Amino acid sequence: MLVTLDSLSLPTVFFVSLAVSALSALLLLHPRIPLSFVRIHVGIITLPVLVALMAIVTTDANTIIGPWRLDPLAWLMALFVLTIGLVVQRYSIRYLLGDRFYRKYFALLTLTTGAASVAWLSDDLRWLLVCWGATLLGLTLLLRLNREWQAARILAARSGRVFALSWLILLVAIIWLTQVTGHWQLSYVLTKDGLAQFGSWERTAINLLLVVAMVIPAAQWPFQRWLLESVVAPTPVSAVMHAGLVNAGGIMLTRFAPLFSGDVAQIVLLVLASISVLLGTGIILVQVDYKRQLVASTIAQMGFMLIQIALGAYLAAIIHLVLHGLFKASLFLQAGSAVRRDGLTSRTTQSSSFLWIIAGGALGLLVGIGFWLTAPEEGYQLISALIYGWSVSFAWTQLVASGDGRIGRLTGFSLLASMAIVFSIIQEAFDGLLDEAVQQGIQPPTPVVILALFILLFGSALGGWLTRNRSSASSAVIYLWLVRLGEPHRDSVESHPKYLSQYMSRGGHQQ
Repeated sequence: MLVTLDSLSLPTVFFVSLAVSALSALLLLHPRIPLSFVRIHVGIITLPVLVALMAIVTTDANTIIGPWRLDPLAWLMALFVLTIGLVVQRYSIRYLLGDRFYRKYFALLTLTTGAASVAWLSDDLRWLLVCWGATLLGLTLLLRLNREWQAARILAARSGRVFALSWLILLVAIIWLTQVTGHWQLSYVLTKDGLAQFGSWERTAINLLLVVAMVIPAAQWPFQRWLLESVVAPTPVSAVMHAGLVNAGGIMLTRFAPLFSGDVAQIVLLVLASISVLLGTGIILVQVDYKRQLVASTIAQMGFMLIQIALGAYLAAIIHLVLHGLFKASLFLQAGSAVRRDGLTSRTTQSSSFLWIIAGGALGLLVGIGFWLTAPEEGYQLISALIYGWSVSFAWTQLVASGDGRIGRLTGFSLLASMAIVFSIIQEAFDGLLDEAVQQGIQPPTPVVILALFILLFGSALGGWLTRNRSSASSAVIYLWLVRLGEPHRDSVESHPKYLSQYMSRGGHQQ
């Protein structure tokens, strides 16, 4: 008899494979288990990734089984989280070999990503709270992995406090939801009958709680400090943060879209995210530390993602979330080649042709205008047109205008055209996959969108002005303010980790 995996058995296989992965992680903690078992463990955690991929291929409807909501969005997020976790663990086999916390690192990473994947599969709000709390706890313990290092202890303590605040705020919001509707199932809460039970002030208050709960792990202003200080964490930990942790706000608010859309909280989120984009971009311009540049970039990118959420573009936010998470995780894992790459960038930028740069600006302008004129909506499409146009112009400058001679420019143009084709294919694939799982939201009033657009344009103009007028007193003040904003607290930095000196004085390190 031919045995097939139907809609009921796939979730069972997935959760069994997750349980086996967790048992493998706990087994790895036993000191009698040889370190070579890590490679077997990495093979074991591949199983839930494959099951999630199979579920995406075979699931085409919103299926609710008990406390689980198994639609394409849920399986996509599970696959996304577990895939980044798998890649990071595979990378860490040699990268962290010899570290005193080698076993604990793999165990914590497996449990953290496993909890995050289950959180996004949950339809029961109690499971969501438990799994999201376990994810935040796991991240805190990963940040505190080297507890003998003072900087790591301080980072974990501060991050743990803001994570606890985020979780408690989410707890209040969910309890409020269940008290109004009488249901713990999110699918029941977000029905028309469930939403009709909310007064306007109750709805706004709950949405504001959700916004605050999500901007904290996304490191948005004024909660960006914890992520800026996270550069002391091991590089693989920084990479795995992009597996549904710092970008969790996009997933969470997309799930609550029927409640969130059309509410005043959208405007609050739009303002906070716009400010965060400016701060993150400004810190990138003044920082020389590569990991700190990546962290500041994450702040800005999460701001863009939340702007998309605030404008009701939930599908665009999910695409941004996945592609940015994969890209930024790979950048963190390649951080060791930063010096060579920066040197190459500075050389090619100086050889840029002014006329080619003008051509790129004109092309970006045409792309932006064309996208705006062919799109039906006003607010979201206006900012989308700006982002598309700017992206094309920037990519042209980096790939074509900075090319070395005809061959270099031809190669750059080919890369740009290839990336445009690949992006179109990916976007079409996401549109087909998530068409029913992700709804189109309600945009805030157009004047509010214009205000956000003005903030972004003002920040772009200010950045250009600072670049051209570095010797002026005003630019010096802004420059120093941004440097101070991007630097960690004094007590979380050591010129030389004291625990290393104490450890070496004891005659070597323990395995």
